[in-house]
Amino acid sequence: MFSRILVGIGGGIAAYKVCEIISALVKSGAEVKAILTPAAQEFITPLTITTLCRQPAYEDTSLWQPHHTRPLHIELGEWADLLILAPLTANTLAKLAMGLADNLLTNTVLASTAPILVAPAMNTSMWQQSVVQRNWHQLLADQRYHALGPTAGMLACDTVGEGRMAEPEDLLTYIDSLLVTKGKHDLSGKRILISAAGTREHLDPVRFIGNPSSGKMGQALALAAWYRGAEVQLVHGPLTTPLPTTPQLETVAVTSSEEMRSAMLAVYPQTDWTIMAAAVGDVKPAHYFPEKLPKTALPTDLPLKPIPDILAELGQQKQPHQKLIGFAAQTGDIIAPAQEKLERKRLDAIVANPIDQSQGGFGSNQNQAVFIDSAGHQVSIPPCSKLHMAHRVLDLIRDLLV
Repeated sequence: MFSRILVGIGGGIAAYKVCEIISALVKSGAEVKAILTPAAQEFITPLTITTLCRQPAYEDTSLWQPHHTRPLHIELGEWADLLILAPLTANTLAKLAMGLADNLLTNTVLASTAPILVAPAMNTSMWQQSVVQRNWHQLLADQRYHALGPTAGMLACDTVGEGRMAEPEDLLTYIDSLLVTKGKHDLSGKRILISAAGTREHLDPVRFIGNPSSGKMGQALALAAWYRGAEVQLVHGPLTTPLPTTPQLETVAVTSSEEMRSAMLAVYPQTDWTIMAAAVGDVKPAHYFPEKLPKTALPTDLPLKPIPDILAELGQQKQPHQKLIGFAAQTGDIIAPAQEKLERKRLDAIVANPIDQSQGGFGSNQNQAVFIDSAGHQVSIPPCSKLHMAHRVLDLIRDLLV
């Protein structure tokens, strides 16, 4: 896992956002060094970055100081496990696309073989220039580069449009994934369908039968798969936390189990892997009332009827080239019910996770599980963030189900 991160800061107003990124990385235990371009120093001082990094920030003048036993750009390039360039300006973008090296930052990029995460930021008209777009696509043709943003919104120049740097929280999530994957796009070419969150079965317009699933695990799986190069479709019920603005995942929002069933079946035949992380209901009210029932009219005995089993239906339609993975949220013994579900629904694997533990379950930012495949192999996933668990699940699907 990466622990040495080099941050290259470009000359744009979004440079202030980099302070939050550096601070969070240092608090997480990473060793962080930073290079400021001359233009960056017009927006943020070396003293600020030195304080956040807990070590001196590098400037262009540092390149020519004689106290280094080896050229500084070589030392930094070999030291870094991961490079982050934020904000990436049109000027630096053009230099990287052309392979130019006229300052410490661009020299270091060429002297390194580490993966690079770039977060562009500039005025909308600048971003939309054909020459800038040419440079952008040329840069992304190099597999070393991973990109996030830009997003649309109000810019510092009062323009409303595309050009905002991705938010620190979204960049930190991507960085976290790069720490796991080392920049590999090992799922490139895979079409992955993922479901997330709970479903709601309404009695009337304001009352429903549901569950407390937040959708965080499914979101983490979708992000992890996207970061690793997969083509991802996310079908989700109501979410407790919004989806990130970057990356812009292909999503379908649903409410009821029938809506989720229709959305899943519509794209299932074209998918390679399907991961059913949603908490779909088991029963729904036998009758729906189109207007809110008065409290006095609520039934004391609520007739229920079963909901069609989406996962079992997918299992019946599964083709030999497809992999189908389920989730089993359980209390008490999580293994036996998960194994029964795996066999009955013709799954290739199932992720059994306890919802009665402090480090996991509905709404938590952490999770733990036992991954069980159709051959009976079991792999425990200890408590970790849901993003890290998502990557572990993807690893197991890739490695155990070839």
